[in-house]
This record gives sequence, C-alpha cells and structure tokens, in this order.
Amino acid sequence: MSAVTSRPFFLRKKFRMARPEKVAVVEEIRAKLADADATVLTEYRGLTVHEIAALRSALRPTGTEYKVFKNTLARRAVEEAGVAGVTDLLEGPVALAFVKGDAAAAAKALREFAKTNPTLVVKGGLLGDRFVGPADIEALADLPPREVLLAQIAGAFQAPLVKAAGLFQALPRNLAYGVKALIDQRIAAGESAPAAEEAPADTPPTAEVEEAPAAEEAPVAEAAADAPEAAEAVDEAPAEDAPASDESE
Repeated sequence: MSAVTSRPFFLRKKFRMARPEKVAVVEEIRAKLADADATVLTEYRGLTVHEIAALRSALRPTGTEYKVFKNTLARRAVEEAGVAGVTDLLEGPVALAFVKGDAAAAAKALREFAKTNPTLVVKGGLLGDRFVGPADIEALADLPPREVLLAQIAGAFQAPLVKAAGLFQALPRNLAYGVKALIDQRIAAGESAPAAEEAPADTPPTAEVEEAPAAEEAPVAEAAADAPEAAEAVDEAPAEDAPASDESE
C-alpha cells in the first residue's frame, strides 16, 4: 500500500490534483471579477428557474451578467484575487451579478425585481475593488442614471459661465438706467438739466469760422481781377518810349 492511500480520507483530499474544469471555473470567476465595474452578491433561495431567467433578462439591458457558481470555487477565486470582505458572503445559494457599465442602473433593476420577488436578497458586493454593503447598494440604486448624472454635472459647470455672461451684458444697461435715474432725481430736486450740446462761450460761431478763409482769399481774387487791366496798360504804352535804334546809329 502506498503512502498516499494509507493516509486517512480527510488527509488524502489535500493531495488530489484539481480537476481542469474546476480550474477553468475559478479562472473564469477571477476574470469576471477583474473586468466588472461592480459585483453584487445575491441570495436566490426560493426563486424558481423561471424567475431566475426573468431576473437575467431584467439585468441584461444594464450590462449585467447574473451567474451561479459553486461557493467553494467562487471562494477560491475571490481569495486568489485578493478581494477582502466577500468570502464570508459566499454561504448558501448565492449568485453573482457582474456589472459592466452603470452600477446604479443594475442596483435599481435588482431592487425593482425584489419588490415583486422578496426572496431575492442583496447581501453585498464590490464597487470596483472596494467592498460595499447592502445599504450602500440601496443608496446606489437611488442615484439617477449615468447619462442624467453626467448631464447634471455638466450643467453645474456651465451655470456660472451663463450667469457671468448675463451679468456682463446687464452692466452697461444697468449703468445707463442708473445714470438716467440720478439725473431725473437731481432735476426733481430743482437743479437744471446739464446742457450737454451747448458750445463754450469763448468758441466763435460756426458761421464766422467758416467765413474766415473767404476773407483771407479776397486780396488774391482782387489781384487776379486787376491782372488783365495791367496787361492792357502795357499794350497801350506810347511807342516813343521805346529806344530809337536807328537814330543812335
């Protein structure tokens, strides 16, 4: 008899090699835990096969895969993945919901299903690699969908900019209203309105300023008028005033 077969049964189990199919299942659970954005552990005691199928259909639009594994294999995968707080939940009929996408939508779908199927119990789970309890998952279900939440955040960032733009546009308008109200108040108190369009006293009239260049140009015009008369005077001069070239010779 060999040394292995001579050992008691409870010691002999440690030396058995893991079956390839079990190794594959453990690796599958580890991969799903790593890829999931969130993982929710639920107790499905009392649910029929038809109800579990209905729950899978309700979770599918949220990007959630609902699977049942043996607790021993799931526990081994969790331990190998180094996830804390989940091992103790793997007792009894437990199924794992692997969420890839909106964790709030998956939590909401689980809560809605549990309203008509109270035998479904949320035990806890993981949000990323952080352990969350049933109360945390319930609070997660109260959040709005991811698209609505992102829109609200974007609106919160844009609101101060819109308010600032409106303030900048209102400043000139409000300033004009304020100046006009101040003027009206001072007029009502007995002061005269400021003559903004009156010219200063020492400024010459516009007509005189325009006529000044014409006065300066007058001598020039008279000189031009006298030029033909001067030319005629030269032409009418007596011929005897010219030198007699023949007599000098």
